Amino acid sequence: MTAAAEGSPPLRMAGSRRSPLLQSEAVQGFALISPTFVYALILLVLPILVVIAHSFWTQNYLTIDHTFTLENYRIALTEPIYRDLLWRSLYISLTVSLLTVALAYPIAYFISFHGGRHKSLWLFLITIPFWTSYLLRVMSWKVILGYNGVLNSGLMGLGIIQEPSDALLYNSTAVIITLTHAWATFAILPIFVSLEKVDRTLVEAATDLGDGPLRSFLRVTLPLSAPGVISAALIVMIPTVGDYVTPKLVGGKDGVMIANAIQAQFGKASNWPLGAALSVTTMIIVSLMAGATVLVFRALQRLAR
Repeated sequence: MTAAAEGSPPLRMAGSRRSPLLQSEAVQGFALISPTFVYALILLVLPILVVIAHSFWTQNYLTIDHTFTLENYRIALTEPIYRDLLWRSLYISLTVSLLTVALAYPIAYFISFHGGRHKSLWLFLITIPFWTSYLLRVMSWKVILGYNGVLNSGLMGLGIIQEPSDALLYNSTAVIITLTHAWATFAILPIFVSLEKVDRTLVEAATDLGDGPLRSFLRVTLPLSAPGVISAALIVMIPTVGDYVTPKLVGGKDGVMIANAIQAQFGKASNWPLGAALSVTTMIIVSLMAGATVLVFRALQRLAR
């Protein structure tokens, strides 16, 4: 008998003595994902906990007072300036989400149902504007909407207006237009993916049963593509509330949003606790809006059935 053969029984005995808990698939799966879980915990959860902790403290110039207080939340919710900025941010984010999804859906539908073998080419063309930086795309709208910009020149050339208008730029409308363009691709892609999963035989069955194009779209295609629509709306709405670059460049004083106030508190004002309270308040309200959006879409899905 060889040495290996002689040593095999002890090895089997050692394996058999392992705890059933350590051999369970749940424990092994957790051990497999634990490095990623810890990595995500450090990068995502820990910063949020730090921000939440700051929101309950106060700051006196460079000194942080760690005494627990709700004063920052009282200011964030009751001061008219922050309340108005928050409502304006929610209005702009909802409007941008609705416009972006409304404009993105026909494009995604065309590519999915009529793109044929050129679907990849269409998707490639859609991503071309993203070859340039976000800042450059925002600045391009200043050229389009400016006093001496492309739009004013075109309207004057057509004889619609006699002199340039300064109402096209530095207001909330300019912010909505710019953000709608900026997030268009992010809305097209999830809707396209959702439309690709729609079973074409169901659409043909609806047509065979007498539904016209509009009725089959409303009864079959739109409900089945609702997950993509919900994803697109959330993808656009959530980062729009936190955008401070676009309002700063094209919004003017009428287009300032809550993110600009948060940036000011963390920057020039050096009041991190108040900035943290504004951030947490915005996160909670946006989360509630996102949940409400999902519930509304699901209710519409049930009505469509």
